[in-house]
Amino acid sequence: MMLTDVDIKFLDEKGISKENFEEQLSRFKNGFPYIKVERAAVVPEGISVLEESDRRECIDVWRDYLTQDKLIIKFIPSSGAASRMFKSLYEFLSKGENVLNNKDVKYFIDNLENFAFLNSLNSKCKRNEGIDAIALRDRGRYVDIVNNLLGKKGLNYGFLPKGLLLFHDYEDGARTPFEEHLVESSMYAKNSRGEVNLHFTVSDEHLPYFKALWESKKDNLSYRYGADFNVTFSVQDHATDTVAVDMNNQPLRDENGQLVFRPGGHGALLSNLNDINADIIFIKNIDNVSPDIYKQPTIENKFILAGMLVKLQKTIYEYHAALEAGNSLSDDNVQKMLDFCQKKLGVTNKFNPLDTKADKIAYLKMVLDRPLRVCGMVKNQGEPGGGPYMCQNPNGTVSAQILESSQFDENNEEQMSILQNATHFNPVDIVCGVKNYKGEKYDLTQYVDPNTGFISIKSKNGKDLKALELPGLWNGAMSNWNTIFVEVPVETFCPVKVINDLLRQEHQSIQQEVC
Repeated sequence: MMLTDVDIKFLDEKGISKENFEEQLSRFKNGFPYIKVERAAVVPEGISVLEESDRRECIDVWRDYLTQDKLIIKFIPSSGAASRMFKSLYEFLSKGENVLNNKDVKYFIDNLENFAFLNSLNSKCKRNEGIDAIALRDRGRYVDIVNNLLGKKGLNYGFLPKGLLLFHDYEDGARTPFEEHLVESSMYAKNSRGEVNLHFTVSDEHLPYFKALWESKKDNLSYRYGADFNVTFSVQDHATDTVAVDMNNQPLRDENGQLVFRPGGHGALLSNLNDINADIIFIKNIDNVSPDIYKQPTIENKFILAGMLVKLQKTIYEYHAALEAGNSLSDDNVQKMLDFCQKKLGVTNKFNPLDTKADKIAYLKMVLDRPLRVCGMVKNQGEPGGGPYMCQNPNGTVSAQILESSQFDENNEEQMSILQNATHFNPVDIVCGVKNYKGEKYDLTQYVDPNTGFISIKSKNGKDLKALELPGLWNGAMSNWNTIFVEVPVETFCPVKVINDLLRQEHQSIQQEVC
């Protein structure tokens, strides 16, 4: 397409080159190739289930690592409004239907007493309606309750992100997921100096709210948990936005004639992750938090995942240093390294023969010299999202990958059968090692498979459009990492996708009876 001078200036302001813009347009026309999935990762082929002795060893390894002078940080994607949580409530408002005809809304109304935000909601209702939420319910004024929850004059939950909503109730007050992540991190990521480092990626419009909450809570949390919390924030780089097109692949323009861009999905956060200089990075979603009485399985398994990573990293560093030293390696030592890559890292070279010793050493350098991640996987519970698979890569290897369903060819029965028979699910419970044996940080942008993005259908002002999603942060953006899958208990996975998920027992921090 022909770009105007105004278009070019707009692209420059966003940090998007003309070449990148044209490449995005070509993706809409040509699509993305499907990944060749060899099989689902299962127990014990691809997913490890640790014996108790191995679990204890990993816990001890991580406990020892915490005494060393290492930089550990937790990375929490927290962008976006929580409006999708309230879909049923918005439908109720728009249709003006009787609450008795909507089971989700009725369940919400009937259980107001069991939500951590009730006291705050009551205060808003008293100010705006003259009576609290429970009294409004008794009088059948359900619309007023919902408006005070979602609207600007109320709690404004329709605008705020999940990280700032009150999730769990305690005797000393309710907590947001933002606070729960701080509390949780103090239990497994406190270093030898008592520091706990967390980084939240947030949207521009929500950044002031996160900062204000942090300022109001940091002294109390630091005192209570004996931790020196270091909390930082970043926003998604607008240079990672992608152009939106209509159903004919023509770029959309707004009412002012300006090109329409959208955030490129969580894969756009790779640049935020890449900016972090740390030895170990934990990654976890903002809404996957438990109240204190249910935190122990999460804490224990974080020790196990991190300890396993440190153990593997130690061997990788030793092998990589030996390869780089240039000393003569025996055939037995080379074979030992090849066995390690296959049995411990799950990487096999099935398609390119390694004929000579030089070939094998070059292959080993390629496999060992890249970032490492250990990923917790839970047994399928019917949750939507990605899962663990063994995939064929362009370089002739087969390795572990986390894939979304959109990356499967729905017209290929064999591939769809693999998807439908997968046994485990990705809860986004990841520990990352992002430095090489010399302590040098990897440039994570060099380990992305650009062919793993996908095109999704969205809507704007009632019209369908196509959106370009970048390779997902834990999907194609980490395609060329070394990846280990470990089964973790389902108790460690407590996401909140809709408002009534907060009524599940695992989110009831004070034992109450849910209707």
